[in-house]
Amino acid sequence: MPDSLAAVDAGFVELRELRFSQRAAGLMKAAELLEAGEEEFALWMAREMGKPVTQGRAEVAKCAATCRYYAEHGEAMLAPRELEGARLLHQPLGPVLAVMPWNFPFWQVFRFAAPALMAGNTILLKHASNVSGCARAIVRLVSSAFGRDDFLRAVFVSGKEVEPLIADPRIRAVTFTGSTGVGREVAAAAGRHLKKSVLELGGSDPYLVLEDADLARAAKTCAAARMVNAGQSCIAAKRFLVAAAVHDAFVERLRDELATFKPGDPFEPATNLGPMAKASLRDELHAQVTGSVKAGARLLLGGEPVELREKSYYPATLLCGVVPGMRVFDEETFGPVAAVIRVEHEAQAIELANQTAFGLGAAVFSGDVDRARRVAEQLDTGTVAINGQVVSDPRFPFGGVKDSGWGRELGEHGIREFVNVKTVRG
Repeated sequence: MPDSLAAVDAGFVELRELRFSQRAAGLMKAAELLEAGEEEFALWMAREMGKPVTQGRAEVAKCAATCRYYAEHGEAMLAPRELEGARLLHQPLGPVLAVMPWNFPFWQVFRFAAPALMAGNTILLKHASNVSGCARAIVRLVSSAFGRDDFLRAVFVSGKEVEPLIADPRIRAVTFTGSTGVGREVAAAAGRHLKKSVLELGGSDPYLVLEDADLARAAKTCAAARMVNAGQSCIAAKRFLVAAAVHDAFVERLRDELATFKPGDPFEPATNLGPMAKASLRDELHAQVTGSVKAGARLLLGGEPVELREKSYYPATLLCGVVPGMRVFDEETFGPVAAVIRVEHEAQAIELANQTAFGLGAAVFSGDVDRARRVAEQLDTGTVAINGQVVSDPRFPFGGVKDSGWGRELGEHGIREFVNVKTVRG
């Protein structure tokens, strides 16, 4: 660990002096290497955390596109600005500790790393322990892309060893993606040492289906949004607030769409539902489902664990009759479980959508885009999709409010999170 920290500290002295064009060349090379290694990296993800290879390939392609985006636009985002006789400079902070999760083992890293490297910051990566092979592959790729191994290094340490890293004066900031509970601990440690932090935490994303929605489109989109990565995503759709007038018709369509997701071998190209990453996660999810059924929810699909190829699977599961007080409403469900809540009117949909400690993403389905936008403005989240699925996109800022964290990744706002905005007057 000391060698890796010393390396990125020394590397920062070099990286900050590189021209933007040189940093961009490194990111362009990283994009090429990601595309060339797409199959290898997808297999690493399937092997370590169960992501189907087709989804792994898409994840790698998104990483490559993000590297190119910042290579092409990063300099303009960080260019000096003139403001009423003052010059505003955007200068890198230094080595940033990145504590990353297992569910998108390449995307979560590159979502942060591409803008951070373009800004001139080096990176000390503490990845999840169950994706250490992915972490090593990322380190090798970035080293090859930039022709040196001190811009991004990985440390393989326990969670208990994160706070000493944050405390080290060579670490200038920290970014964390993961659970709200651990996020609080990271934020507290960063605060004690007066270091900038960006936190992307849990979510319980509400999808509002209003009475004038295109139900076929809404059901298809909602199913895909719930089932992405076997539901193991902070921005997966989790609670579906459906207008009473279309509730039964929508539930029938949603059940049909969810039924097309079948547990299978993640190494098989046809598989669209892989295993859960850990048996403990599957067991906790099942407890949330059974607890909600005991409280009065109706189980329409799935609901029983599946053992397949010595992996922990959970089937596509649909619950309706869900109300506040049930676990699948009150808690984040990190797996392929859809919870449907009947609402009588738009105001109730908004009220229940906001009745959560989380505030990451949401979606609104309506045939009236102006109405959907008006509803979107009243939702307490960082992102709202209209007639579509919540996704992260390198062009736009991404992050949450409330227990979903603070700060932003991606877009112009994201690349400026880890720079010093220096005002020069006179």
